[in-house]
Amino acid sequence: MTRDSADPKGLVREAYRIEGITYEECRSIFLDWALGVPMEADPRALLAELLARHGEGAPDHPMTRVLTEGRDAAAPPRRRGGWRGRDRGGAG
Repeated sequence: MTRDSADPKGLVREAYRIEGITYEECRSIFLDWALGVPMEADPRALLAELLARHGEGAPDHPMTRVLTEGRDAAAPPRRRGGWRGRDRGGAG
């Protein structure tokens, strides 16, 4: 059996198999999954892989919503403005 780098414990896969699973239960499973993500891994890439694998076929599943929210929350912060900390060339 090949180890799944995106879901090594099979938590997400099993969540999609549980009949009647709730959003809150999916969030709990997601937290367990997230705690197991190695520091060197890119969580956004892993979430995109899991969504492609499971979410596309189950768009209304609560785990799809949780994975989507996790992916969106894991987005890198965007820098606002472009001059903070830079010399603007003016007197000051």
